[in-house]
Amino acid sequence: MFLSELTLGQKAIVLQAPETLPVKLFEMGCMPGEEIELVFSAPFQDPMCFRVQGTLITMRRELAAIITITEP
Repeated sequence: MFLSELTLGQKAIVLQAPETLPVKLFEMGCMPGEEIELVFSAPFQDPMCFRVQGTLITMRRELAAIITITEP
């Protein structure tokens, strides 16, 4: 399952984030093993806003589609 597939309020655990992911996202806590929750998405789910380690992170749907997750 990919991060882009979460529904509003759903939580998951990040399994794998490719090395091509912007370093800033890793610095904000979007890394394997961390719990992540979809808290908001714009129309057509782009961009999407997630909560990870108490921080809100916004990313485009195409970026969320390459981050692998699992159920908590």
